[in-house]
Amino acid sequence: MLQVVPRLISGGVERGAVDIAAAVVAGGGTALVASEGGPMEYELRRVGAIHLKLPLASKNPLVMYRNVGRLVGLIQAHDVDIVHARSRAPAWSAAAAARRTGRHFVTTFHGTYNFSNRIKRRYNAIMTKGERVIANSDFIGQHIRDNYTVDPARVRVIRRGIDLNLFDPEKVSAERVVQLAGRWRLPDGVPVVMLPGRLTRWKGQTVLIDALTRLRDVELRCVLVGSDQGRSAYKAELERLIARHGLASHVFLPGQCDDMPAAYMLADVVISASTDPEAFGRVVSEAQAMGCPVVASDHGGASEQVIEDRTAFLVPPGDPNALADGIRKALALTAGQREQLSKAARAHARANFSKDHMCAATLALYRELLRAAAPAAHTVRQPRTAT
Repeated sequence: MLQVVPRLISGGVERGAVDIAAAVVAGGGTALVASEGGPMEYELRRVGAIHLKLPLASKNPLVMYRNVGRLVGLIQAHDVDIVHARSRAPAWSAAAAARRTGRHFVTTFHGTYNFSNRIKRRYNAIMTKGERVIANSDFIGQHIRDNYTVDPARVRVIRRGIDLNLFDPEKVSAERVVQLAGRWRLPDGVPVVMLPGRLTRWKGQTVLIDALTRLRDVELRCVLVGSDQGRSAYKAELERLIARHGLASHVFLPGQCDDMPAAYMLADVVISASTDPEAFGRVVSEAQAMGCPVVASDHGGASEQVIEDRTAFLVPPGDPNALADGIRKALALTAGQREQLSKAARAHARANFSKDHMCAATLALYRELLRAAAPAAHTVRQPRTAT
């Protein structure tokens, strides 16, 4: 089993690749991941998978063409049965290599992938060329059917799964929570509103800051958790916006957090304020699994993860007034109401969004393909439009 991704840094694509690699190894198979590498190589080695370094993040047509031959060599050397592509640039090379060697080809459609013209749409369409096309939410499944020519029978919705052994409040020690609270300098007894997500505009940090100006009568601390991933200009913009609104003593940007379960334990309310629809939005499921009240934008994959007003509160995207009302509603829960919501949220997340379920469904899809006849091998010319 060979998965191809651009890099192994951090994110849903990479996390999914590592999780499936671990499941393949646990099931007695050989899991290979080809990428340019990154910090998550260690996690692959730890689960018994093999990393193969190739320049798969490149969108240069010549590099992509050469990657076809490189992947053909890997497929033949390791006797790969299935090639699974998780990103567009490497998918062009992987599709050609799979066809040339007569191996099964699977794709996972991880996002909506913007398209402003026919060339970009065709570039994106490689993610619909798998014998099976995995959509990571109902929203993405519908997006594929609405925007691309694909047999609906090839599209399978397998929702993202979270590690319920990791995101379990009963397994987070008080010491971890206290250490993180100290590092973030959070005062005792003050409600914490947290927005986890990399610092990029569409994640809605500016919407949340605007919402906080409507909550000046509420004593709280807000933590915008996430790396700027080199977007220093946007981080500086957020800092200026916070200062301009007089919120510097109430809003903090601590950067990347390496202990998100402890972070969720600190949060009184978790926010998912994305202004563009999330393909899935795992923060919502992680927070529910930890029993946290969630206020989320009512669109995309985020809204399909919750039971409105039972496990979370939904608000119109990009609306700071509505977001402020949602936060106020969540903070106003009585102890009994909060406990009831927490139990319902944890049960909902465990029943519907577990990593084990995602892996089992993906391995079942692989077995389905292996029972079918192998595709015929033939040479495929790399399209000129794959840029």
